[in-house]
Amino acid sequence: MSKTISCIIVDDESIARDIIASHLSKIDTIEVTAQCKNAIEAFNFMSNNTVDLVFLDINMPEISGIAFAKSINKDIKIIFTTAYRDYAVEGFDLQAVDYLLKPIAFSRLLQSVNRYFEVFSSFKETTTNTLDNNDFIFVRSDRRMQKINFDDLYYIESYSDYIKIYLSDSVIVTRETITAIEAKLPKTRFLRIHRSYIVALEHIQSFTNDHVTVNRKALSISRSYKKEVLKHLENF
Repeated sequence: MSKTISCIIVDDESIARDIIASHLSKIDTIEVTAQCKNAIEAFNFMSNNTVDLVFLDINMPEISGIAFAKSINKDIKIIFTTAYRDYAVEGFDLQAVDYLLKPIAFSRLLQSVNRYFEVFSSFKETTTNTLDNNDFIFVRSDRRMQKINFDDLYYIESYSDYIKIYLSDSVIVTRETITAIEAKLPKTRFLRIHRSYIVALEHIQSFTNDHVTVNRKALSISRSYKKEVLKHLENF
């Protein structure tokens, strides 16, 4: 699957967060966009960013992982992480993708991620046609929603928690992650070439093994995306 999954890790123990983040760094199709020490931090982040998957500890102060899972959008998938086996039944009652018992081995986490991809694949099939049939999106910028026509979009550049959208006659800045905006773009027209770049296929002027040129600007192809990008461009 080519789509990069945006995930967050929610756990009140920093060591537990670091272990999960380290495991996920080995999986190219997963991007950790935030690490939160409690449910309140996670809620605030998710209010302003698109999240596909949450690795969620259950036993946390103030708001438990179970309570938090019940409060969020059901389209956001949950993989529970906990040191307590007794929570498993309640976790699966919430239709969690999986339940990981600490300490979490990479092989076990990978099983959970693969299970998530199986769930996501069926979801993707129902949404791809809708995305491909649209020729615009709206983004929030300067306290208003602005229409972005795909024909005018040359490329997108990421700056941590905000992005710049380069159009034919202007540049729009919006507070959103590049993974979140990628999920809104049709795969038939746009291509992620780097953690920081998405390009419009129709506006590519040339490419090498290392760069794609769009609107006379050379944009780097990252090593992790190179194989897929070059294959796609050569076929295109």
